[in-house]
Parts: sequence; structure tokens; C-alpha cells
Amino acid sequence: MTLEIPLEATAEAVRSALSPVRSDFSVALVCPGNAFAVGAVIRVAHSFLAREIFVVGDGGWYEKASMGMHKYETVVRVPDADGLRRAVAGRPIWAVEREHARRSVLSVDAFPAGVVFVFGSERFGVPRELLDPADEVIGIPIYGVNNSLPVTVAAGIVMHEWARRRYASGAVV
Repeated sequence: MTLEIPLEATAEAVRSALSPVRSDFSVALVCPGNAFAVGAVIRVAHSFLAREIFVVGDGGWYEKASMGMHKYETVVRVPDADGLRRAVAGRPIWAVEREHARRSVLSVDAFPAGVVFVFGSERFGVPRELLDPADEVIGIPIYGVNNSLPVTVAAGIVMHEWARRRYASGAVV
């Protein structure tokens, strides 16, 4: 499917045109502590047409890092972990946390409908109040002496894995 959106279209018109092809996953960034990374994740989430992006806590983001894509996305602020759980009630929550992973993202056969991928800060990871009750905790294999990936890279890998499985049949958006 090819979308033809004129360059002069309003943000609302772009949102409307993208709505029917939105992906069936969301992204949540918890206590990111890096305003540039939040903006960059919004940009990546737009590339994969995430349903929405939750920013948990009071941290901001650099609009320049999102390259303007925040205008076309649903960015939802929630105050804390409880607020996120209320906002996504009934949807599966999958935390992305290498040190507490139950399995690798590479071993996932299929992601559940409506999944919310939760990413923590690059410094502290996903907080226990979301990690412990998560429906699944997945990790991304990395090598070398570094113990973590930048959150933008991790989010991109997970969204790509979702898309790779979704479009494995050769379907193209």
C-alpha cells in the first residue's frame, strides 16, 4: 500500500491518512532521563507507525531529535508506573530489560496483539514496579564489555523485530 500525502498536508491530515495503517503495538519510555533519546525514540516509533508513545514521568524531549515526527504521533504523558498500567489496562506489557530477561527478543515467535513495549532509562533500566508484573521480559543479545544499548537503538531493534514477524509473509505497507 502506498500512501500519498501531500507535503503541504496538515498534521491532522497526516495523522488521519496514517491511522488505517498504524501498527498494533505501543512504546512506553519510563524515567528516560535523556531528552534527546526520547525525541529519537519518537522518531523511530513513527518510522514503524507505533499506535502511541507513552512518556512516563515528568521528563521532556527535544523536538529536534524527533525530526518533527512528534506532530504525527500520539504522545501520551502519564505520571508514573500506575498511570501507565491504567492507560494500557488489558493490554499485554512486555518489558525490555537485558539483565532480567526471561528470553531473547530473537526467540519470540509472535508478539501479542496490542503489546506495549516498555523501555527504561539507559542508566537504571525498567523499574521493578513495571518489571515484576510484566507479562514478558525480553532482552536483546549484545556482545562486548558494554552492558546496555542506547534506548533508541534498543527500541529500534524491538520495533524492527515486531515488523519483521508481522510482514514475514512479504506484505508491504
